[in-house]
Amino acid sequence: MAVWALGINHTTAPLDLRGRFAFALEQIQPTLHGLREAMGRRPEAAILSTCNRTEIYCAGEQQDIERTLDWMAHSGGVTPSLLRSHAYQLRDGLVARHAFRVASGLDSMVLGEAQILGQMKDAVRAADQAGALGTTLNQLFQRSFAVAKEVRSATEIGAHSISMAAAAVRLAGQLFEDLGKIKVLFVGAGEMIELAATHFAAKNPKGIAIANRTLERGEKLATRFGGEVMRLADLPARLHEFDAVVSSTASTLPIIGLGAVERALKARKHRPMFMVDLAVPRDIEPEVKQLEDVYLYTVDDLAHVVQAGQANRQAAVAQAEAIIDAGVQSFMHWMDQRAGVPLIRQLNAQTDEWRQAEIARARKLLARGDDVDAVLEALSRGLTQKMLHGAMAELHAGDAAARERASTAIQHFFLRKER
Repeated sequence: MAVWALGINHTTAPLDLRGRFAFALEQIQPTLHGLREAMGRRPEAAILSTCNRTEIYCAGEQQDIERTLDWMAHSGGVTPSLLRSHAYQLRDGLVARHAFRVASGLDSMVLGEAQILGQMKDAVRAADQAGALGTTLNQLFQRSFAVAKEVRSATEIGAHSISMAAAAVRLAGQLFEDLGKIKVLFVGAGEMIELAATHFAAKNPKGIAIANRTLERGEKLATRFGGEVMRLADLPARLHEFDAVVSSTASTLPIIGLGAVERALKARKHRPMFMVDLAVPRDIEPEVKQLEDVYLYTVDDLAHVVQAGQANRQAAVAQAEAIIDAGVQSFMHWMDQRAGVPLIRQLNAQTDEWRQAEIARARKLLARGDDVDAVLEALSRGLTQKMLHGAMAELHAGDAAARERASTAIQHFFLRKER
């Protein structure tokens, strides 16, 4: 079984060219059907398409990157030579390494971003629903997800950012697979909240709300981001509606208490909440951080992330690459083992055929009244003779060199000492 991939991304192709190969999620299934028909041998296939990349992953008995490239060029209305000048073509272990790096955010425009992992999972689901995802690609992608999870849990690859607002978005992305599916509440309407709202709005969240003491200031900000405005007094009753809360007010006392958050979690059936307290002094009681389903970050936490980002970036990348190296080796070992599966099946089929024949003969002997011990002896002798027939024939056939090779192999397979 061979594995290959063909793709273009933000580092190899300009925006206009990438636009020619962008597929909406609902287009993936019919597109996969067309690709597999054009390939002739109908290989396993999956398509990952985002604003930054379009990649085709395939697995089949015979590698065929050129035909894959021809199909992709035709689908985008460009010449194969033009596409080839901007595309990367990968085989076997390089495919695994690339997929693992993409899933882990190492190949993204923003290092360590988590959105690509969700997009890759969507692509795999689409391929599965199209009937195009076989054992090999499924194994490749499941291992990609596992490697990405290990990279995010064992390194700080997703924690580095250039601003507190960007850091807040990055941390939220580590908790929620798709920021486009969450509702965000901003408490306050000052400069820091405006900056944070700008960063979160770029991720197109499901909903945005601004809670502020004065509605006029809150309405202005809410209108800018297509959100709603609410009074601070209404916050405790509505806190449970939001997946992420970012607060930065001039209050001298916490305005979000432990009790309010506990009630919100209960109403949410303990779905996790992401909370960022950018205020000094605190807007959110520090005890909230101890709640199991709350991920609370303070201004000091984010400052540490920002300061450590540059210094730790290369160390985190090196750690991630080491994890990916181990994943690639494991996948290639699995691929090597898969190469022996047809032979194993043939051996099992042959030995089962011998077993069935000897059992049938033994039953006939028993039915006519032969001695049980004699029948068992005949059955065991028949099986061993069938199993050894090929080996014995090799020892008596061919030239001396062939017999020597046969002798070595037979000793290895049949005369090994038990350890």
